[in-house]
Parts: sequence; structure tokens; C-alpha cells
Amino acid sequence: MNKTKFKSGFVSIIGRPNVGKSTFINRVIGQKIAIMSVKPQTTRNKIQGVYTTENSQIIFIDTPGIHKPKHKLGDFMMKVAQNTLKEVDLILFMINAEEGLGRGDEYIMERLKETDTPVFLVVNKIDRVHPDDLLPLIDQYREKFEFQEIVPISALQGNNIETLLGQIEAYLPEGPQYYPSDQVTDHPERFIISELVREKVLHLTREEIPHSVAVVVDSIEKRENHAVYIAATIVVERNSQKGIIIGKQGRMLKEIGKRARVDIENLLGSKVFLELWVKVQKDWRNRLSQLRDFGFREDEY
Repeated sequence: MNKTKFKSGFVSIIGRPNVGKSTFINRVIGQKIAIMSVKPQTTRNKIQGVYTTENSQIIFIDTPGIHKPKHKLGDFMMKVAQNTLKEVDLILFMINAEEGLGRGDEYIMERLKETDTPVFLVVNKIDRVHPDDLLPLIDQYREKFEFQEIVPISALQGNNIETLLGQIEAYLPEGPQYYPSDQVTDHPERFIISELVREKVLHLTREEIPHSVAVVVDSIEKRENHAVYIAATIVVERNSQKGIIIGKQGRMLKEIGKRARVDIENLLGSKVFLELWVKVQKDWRNRLSQLRDFGFREDEY
């Protein structure tokens, strides 16, 4: 009896901001490793989710949404997104069924024509549109680009995810198992903790705090009582933003900490004590030295 040969490979998820890339990664991996927000451009770094079965290992790369850069951080995010096209075995071009074809999608498809990598069109958020509207939408994209496969899904509800995973596996080459079976991401815990805190800032402050917020984990200490003590700094660009994050009598900061702690405890499987500080660093998004301090390194991409 022939044993099935093991397949493995790297799969990039690319698309406009807010199409549901992080929701998809979290759905497939089964736990929260990518932050989600209603605000566009939430994802800054390449989040790798590792999905392992008996016969295959898929390493997903979640890129920042393609958008027109407005500052050095934006340039960095665009460079990360576009460079992933050259270094993977398969590209998932994810679109939002609700939004339809836009100029941003046309720009991405033009970029995709420059690569020989196979491309799937993944139509997300199908739970939000009428089934009759789906085929005309797909035809619009088909006219612009030759996709290897077209798969409609709902990352939020889990519709058709298994089908998509099966089709991805079929396209992967034979290869080694790069990561242990129980490893779901290549990011260190420190990075994921900082992202979980940043997610709560974005959720709770909504429009008041734009993307001029970074979170730096200053220390992680495991003590004899098996609890984990974490100190982290939330970095903003203006004093007014600092005031919003702290809130009246410190209430907002307390709520950010409370919600982040729940996710961090789920991640680490330990009791967590989380101490948060807020610091103003004017115009940090346009200063390369500060971008590097906050973990954005151009030489890695």
C-alpha cells in the first residue's frame, strides 16, 4: 500500500483592506493569532498561520491590505504585501462579495499578472449577499484575470472553508513538515500579545484613535505562582490621543487591559497580570528609527 506523500507550502492571502483575511486565518487555525478590526489596514506584519493535517502543512501569510501609502509605515506595509507574491506556492486573492469590483481590486489583479504563481479567487462574506448576485460578480473578476480556482466562502460562519483547504492542498508541492504539528504561528508570543492589546485599543476607541498606535511589550515574567506578569506601552502620536486611551479616571485603559488580558490568558494558558502605560512619540510613523524600534524591519522583506 502506497503511503500518501506529504505536501507542504506557503500560501499568501492578498486583497484590499477589510476583506476578512485575518478572520479567515483565525477560522482555519482555530485560535486568535491575527487581530481583527472594522478599521482598514489593521494587519501590519506578515502573520503566518500554520495549518497541519496528516497529509499536508499549509503556511498562510496574511499581508497588509493593498492601499495607496500615505506615510513611511504605509510604504512598508505595501512592500510587505507585494513581496509576498514572489515567495509563495499559491496566492489567495480575497475579495468582499458585498463591496463588488473596485479600482483597488483592478490594481491588485494588474500586480498578479506579473507573477507565475497560481492564483485562487476567494469570494468572502457570501453570507451577506443574495446567491443570485454571486455569479455576475464572479464573471466580472473572471473577465479581468485567469484564476486557477474560484471559491466562495464565509470566513465568519465557516462556509466552504473545508472545500477551499482541500483545493489548496491539491495545488501544493510535495515537501517537508516545516513546523511541529502543534505550532500555529511563527510569531513569538511577545508579538501576538502586543497585537492583542492593539486590537482592543482599535475596538474600544473606534474613530478617535487612528492607526497612529503601536504597542511595545516591555517585559514578560513568569513567576513562581505560575502567573505571567506583562508590562506593555501603548505608543500614540498626540497628547489628545493619550487622553482618549487613558479615559476618565483611567477607565478606558482599564477596559483595554481587562479585555486584552482575557485573550492573552487564552493564548498562554496561564493567569496573567497586565500592566499598561501610554506614551506619546510624535510622528512615529514617519521616523524609520522608531518604526524599527516597534518591530517594522524592512530588511526582513
